[in-house]
Amino acid sequence: MNNKHLISKLLYLTIFAIAMAFVESAVVVYLRAIFYPDGFKFPLKAITDHKIFIEVFREAATLFMLLSVTFLAGKKRWERFAYFMFSFGVWDVFYYVWLKVLLNWPVSLFDWDILFLIPLPWISPVLAPVSISLLMIVFSILIAHSLQRGQEFKPAFISRVLALSGIILILYSFMHDVNATLHQQMPKPYHYEFLIIGDGLFIAAFWVSYLRSRHGKS
Repeated sequence: MNNKHLISKLLYLTIFAIAMAFVESAVVVYLRAIFYPDGFKFPLKAITDHKIFIEVFREAATLFMLLSVTFLAGKKRWERFAYFMFSFGVWDVFYYVWLKVLLNWPVSLFDWDILFLIPLPWISPVLAPVSISLLMIVFSILIAHSLQRGQEFKPAFISRVLALSGIILILYSFMHDVNATLHQQMPKPYHYEFLIIGDGLFIAAFWVSYLRSRHGKS
């Protein structure tokens, strides 16, 4: 696969992710008009009827859609992984871009948002998911380019440990405040230190594996 082919794939994945982000943001526009007509702010009114289950399945469907398109785009495991990270990152960033266009929200990157509902509601300032998504985009492009050059990408054991540690830290920062998500209270101050450490662990995990692939080590 030459550079032109790789750029073409990334371009079509970008178009898909941006379009999908618009659909996702449009749904949120309707949800906020129905459930938060006075403005989306914490403490949030809980959605207690069957619609909450619709939201959970909608989120699961979003992940399946992203997985499906990346399986079509890639042939090997790490190639598909790179395309999934790229698509997810672009989708997530443009989700907030479209909300800014449609609702003029968020006012700043420090506005709180509900990120996900599985298995518990995730909340954080917008800055957190955007920073992670930008890293995913950069990492995925470098991995895809490395594979395109014929270099084998195999994360080292230490990379897996670092990445898993980062995931645990950041997920904890998203889900630990159950009073804000399940009991309609104001969120506690966000643990930015967990985000910084988690992003740092992701960078370290990627860099170790990327250097190994550049030197042809498996």
